Amino acid sequence: MRTPPPLLAAALAGALFALSACGDDAGAPLELTAALPDQVAGGTEIRIGDPAIQAIVQASGLDKELADAGVQVEWANISGGPQSIQAFRGDKLDCSAVADIPSLFAAWTGTSTKIVFQSVIVDPINHPIYQLGVAPGVNVSSLADLRGKKIAYSAGQAQGALVLRVLQKAGLSKDDVTLVELTSTGDSYVTALGSKAVDVAPIGAANVKIYKTKYPGGGAILTGIRDDASTLYCLTKSVQDADKAAALKVYVGVRAKALLWQNANPDGYAKAYLQDVQGLSAEDAKDVVAVDGRKGIPATWDNALKRLQETADLLAEQQDRDKLDVSTLVDRRFEPVETAAAGADVVTGDAA
Repeated sequence: MRTPPPLLAAALAGALFALSACGDDAGAPLELTAALPDQVAGGTEIRIGDPAIQAIVQASGLDKELADAGVQVEWANISGGPQSIQAFRGDKLDCSAVADIPSLFAAWTGTSTKIVFQSVIVDPINHPIYQLGVAPGVNVSSLADLRGKKIAYSAGQAQGALVLRVLQKAGLSKDDVTLVELTSTGDSYVTALGSKAVDVAPIGAANVKIYKTKYPGGGAILTGIRDDASTLYCLTKSVQDADKAAALKVYVGVRAKALLWQNANPDGYAKAYLQDVQGLSAEDAKDVVAVDGRKGIPATWDNALKRLQETADLLAEQQDRDKLDVSTLVDRRFEPVETAAAGADVVTGDAA
């Protein structure tokens, strides 16, 4: 699940204002080593920025499972690192859907969070989240051709980490290219490519066809790098609230079922989220679904954490950040919750 199109500033402000009144009542303190509560206290509300899952939950009827368990979700049309960290700092949000990088930057910038959900793409190399978009008239047919190019770069987002990993794979350093600081919001990278403000930028693989249609002569190449990390991360103080932790336990199980529903109902997902929420045409939504990878719940988080540690080490080196032990950024009490919900559909082996 990735960042939706940018919201109007007023809409975002309104969403945050509406959420601000929801975080005042706290449940009993819960140690991070204590078992997750099984019963949700009446009136417990969790503030979630998870737009794609929201659409799936409502389309699939899984919202009834939340209601039956006594979980009230205050949905926010917020996801991705910059928006979610801003909302966390204002105590306007409990959890948000992101890739793996925002949890690192939250830690580096003094916001304490915990990852409570991990999902993967079952065939991640053949179904990447991103491809390297190439501006019209620019010759890039392999990673080696990146030398000397202007590349869109956002330090605190998954796209920025991918750029560093691509350079590493190509045997290039930051000195071999020009990194153009540009936050990826909506189609900002696509616009930058089309206007030739940059030569190369990571763009969603699902949007490559749209990009090429909008900007004739534009191209894209595969990175060959796994980029499918997908998480739900929450304010640490939210998982230390017994009432919210109990509600999140239910939500994590429902979220796993929602991803499996998406696999089984691609047309329903296309209509409920890509068309009705993101505003794509039926044809464009169909194209997105065609390149989407099948979602999976890993049987264990071990491999995901290994990849996250490698990324954290790379960013610490390349961006002069403090070393991080990423095991401190996850709450593995939720790991068996999502695997139990997925049942026999959990992903094992290298793909996990």
